[in-house]
Amino acid sequence: MAYWLMKSEPGTWSWDDQVKDGVADWDGVRNYQASNNLKAMKKGDRCFFYHSVNEKQIVGIVEVVKTVHPDSTDPEWECVDIAAVKAVPNPVTLSDIKGEKRLADMALVKISRLSVQPVTDKEWQIVSKMAGL
Repeated sequence: MAYWLMKSEPGTWSWDDQVKDGVADWDGVRNYQASNNLKAMKKGDRCFFYHSVNEKQIVGIVEVVKTVHPDSTDPEWECVDIAAVKAVPNPVTLSDIKGEKRLADMALVKISRLSVQPVTDKEWQIVSKMAGL
């Protein structure tokens, strides 16, 4: 299993929207590096669900339930389907992550604008503990 972080603007698609729908396409990715990360995802991979913009925090965990397929909003691009797994007990902010020196090389710190990013096993464990999981 691999780990990822998926960023969404809560005004566009929030954790509450994801929970309400249960399973949803992660569509609208229009960056080649983020798209390549979608293509690398496998069924069962876990992802942090991150609210961007004003919140800048990890709020939940989702699981990839369907691998890459054409994005219904633009078939020139791809998407994956994800399912809500659980909310994190303690949301982890970008400031929290930047304050943890063991996470200094995390993609969220290094390439913060990338909407779909890999998370290492070590990073997953550290952030999960910070989130109260």
